Amino acid sequence: MTKDLERDLGLWAVIAISMGAMIGSGIFILPGLAMAEAGPAVVLAFVIAAILVVPAALSIAELGTAMPEAGGDYVFIERGMGPAAGTIAGLGTWIMLMLKGALALVGGMIYVSALTAIPTFSVLDTVLEWSITLPGGLLAIRGPEILAVTLAVLLVLVNLVGVKQTGGLQTIMVIVMLGILSVFVAGSIVQVEAANFDGFFVEGSDGLLSATALVLVSYAGVTKVAAVAEEIENPGRNLPLGLLISLIVTTFLYALLVFVLVGVVPGLDGSEAPMADAVDLLFGNLFLFAIVLAALLALVSTANAGILTASRYPLALSRDNLFLDKFEFIHPRFNTPMVAILTTGGIIVLVILIFDVEQIAKSAGAFQILVYILVCAALIAFRERDLEWYDPEFVTPGYPWIQLFGIVSGLFIITRMDLLPIIGAVGITIFGFAWYQFYAKERVEREGLAVGLARREAGKQYVRDTAEQLEASPADTYEVLIPLRRDVSREQEDALLHMAAPIVRRRGGRIRVVRFDEVPDQVPLDTAAESLSPADIQFERRTDELVQDLDVPVEVGEIVSHDTRHAVVNFAERTNVDLILARREATSRLGTLFGRDTDWIMDHAPCDVVFVQHEQSVDVKNVSIVTDRSPFNDPLKVELADAMANSLGARLRFVFAVPEDAPDELIETIEDYHAELDDLCTVPVESTIVRTDDEVGGLSTELETADIVMLSTMTHHRIPDLLVEQRSDRLAAVVEQPVLLVHSKQSRRGTFLRPIVERVLFD
Repeated sequence: MTKDLERDLGLWAVIAISMGAMIGSGIFILPGLAMAEAGPAVVLAFVIAAILVVPAALSIAELGTAMPEAGGDYVFIERGMGPAAGTIAGLGTWIMLMLKGALALVGGMIYVSALTAIPTFSVLDTVLEWSITLPGGLLAIRGPEILAVTLAVLLVLVNLVGVKQTGGLQTIMVIVMLGILSVFVAGSIVQVEAANFDGFFVEGSDGLLSATALVLVSYAGVTKVAAVAEEIENPGRNLPLGLLISLIVTTFLYALLVFVLVGVVPGLDGSEAPMADAVDLLFGNLFLFAIVLAALLALVSTANAGILTASRYPLALSRDNLFLDKFEFIHPRFNTPMVAILTTGGIIVLVILIFDVEQIAKSAGAFQILVYILVCAALIAFRERDLEWYDPEFVTPGYPWIQLFGIVSGLFIITRMDLLPIIGAVGITIFGFAWYQFYAKERVEREGLAVGLARREAGKQYVRDTAEQLEASPADTYEVLIPLRRDVSREQEDALLHMAAPIVRRRGGRIRVVRFDEVPDQVPLDTAAESLSPADIQFERRTDELVQDLDVPVEVGEIVSHDTRHAVVNFAERTNVDLILARREATSRLGTLFGRDTDWIMDHAPCDVVFVQHEQSVDVKNVSIVTDRSPFNDPLKVELADAMANSLGARLRFVFAVPEDAPDELIETIEDYHAELDDLCTVPVESTIVRTDDEVGGLSTELETADIVMLSTMTHHRIPDLLVEQRSDRLAAVVEQPVLLVHSKQSRRGTFLRPIVERVLFD
């Protein structure tokens, strides 16, 4: 039985947790490093970074009031973008927060070391020089690490006792820290030297953007409070208000403090403890203790907020069956996620003891921006699906432009980062995806709203394209080329003519029946063309007889060439043919290795191409259309099928196979799409959705009642098709009825991306 978390966090606790997660390394460590990138313009870098965070903060506020659940941005991404993206975001953010928490604790020791300059605290030298060596010399733990581990253990214990105690501790730390920083600003702002701002843009726009990318992670905490949304009282008011207040106050404080630091400390570039340097320069030991206390409170509150929010990610993942079940355990007395907190704290301790966490934590910077992008995209998915249950108490202003700005600016700023953060983001993404594929995928059956939204939008576009195709006005210029070889039989030619006639009858125009004779290279073409054999005369007479019952114009011709496939394409270009309708023999997978003439024609033809297999004269009552990977039909295929069914008095049937465990959303999308086609077509339309894990077997059984089967086809890619054969080829080989394989000019656009997109949406 799943237990609920207690709602103990009020507005001030939300502000305190959010600000505590932000005011840490951003002011006490990063200003010196960022100034090395941007010079005095580092002040502007902090302001720009805050602006870039606004879209994600507003999106989090809306989503948090609609779904106040533990897990925050993970929950929103998982529900909106799907369990795969949710797993990556959840595990990645958990790792990122643990690394940042460890960095905050170790960074705090830099300021503790500064106290040794005060005689009263000289005893700290002895403490900081402590060292513990584990048996075998595998690990030497120094004094600063011992202090950092001690703080980590204390914070874990506080988080275990309860979130109310955590929120109260966070509030106290933030108030004391803000008080000390305010006194520092008041006492030092009058000593700002304008000369220190000379050459404000000395590093140019590249330096400014690089610094912005570096300090942007300072504001990561503004969205992390949503991870405890389930424990916030009155989340509709307190969550968005707390997020906005904390972001505005923190941005103002960052800009003011960095302005003072740049103005009073010459040569701030590269300093790891800029606040301590400023106090030592301006006030000496008098104020050093206070500023070190503020730094410790800021960095410890960052670590505390990190443990609090990070532990909710494995809890949420576990609840969604994407992570180990043990992390869902809630302590019966304290109502806190015990296993998640202990694991989070334990990993932070290990990182402090084993790794150089500063570079690793920076590697998570690019991933944090990726989370911002996914949150904005998730909000769009929720809004556009128009869900009945989605009723947020706070609605983001400026939708969707705010979210689109967040996505575009996030992608841009990632390109301005160093290589290491980008590698870190890629590594976390690969790890999260691998975990989902090998552990979580078989445990979940849901999908993200964005997938369904993408399907629906794709379906709407296909419907619009199909409507345009069906409504094309007759122009009396539509030409269908039927290329024939010498060995074609009377029955085969007759079947091709009756398949071409309906589309010409609808569009207007004519059929060109051309026999292509191929002669050896050493035979001159003019010589071959001059001779008229009895077979040529018989072909012309036979065609004249076959077209007598067709009420469309037909022209007959013959072309002699050294290469038939080139001759077919050249003739189509020269005569402005709109459609090539040709025979195609079934080919083994090995036969595709050396290339087929039909593949070459598809690649080079200036028009649509349809190949026919198992051509024969049949009494047509049912024309069945099957798509390959997605349920959406090429408009040309729908037009051909509708024209043929209309001409022959037959019914249309749209058939699509889905897995046995296909989500209801997919079935609903297919049914809606087929209903739209029913409105567009001129003949009765039937929709058939086959639930089967054996696509070819299930479809071939369902198609036994069809008289003609229409499939889509694409160019074979030689070696890849030996490994994974096209489903349309396998299906065409097993059905006994005539099969039309349609390849339109429009289907060639985006050929590389289309299979990938369809695999994501429909697998």
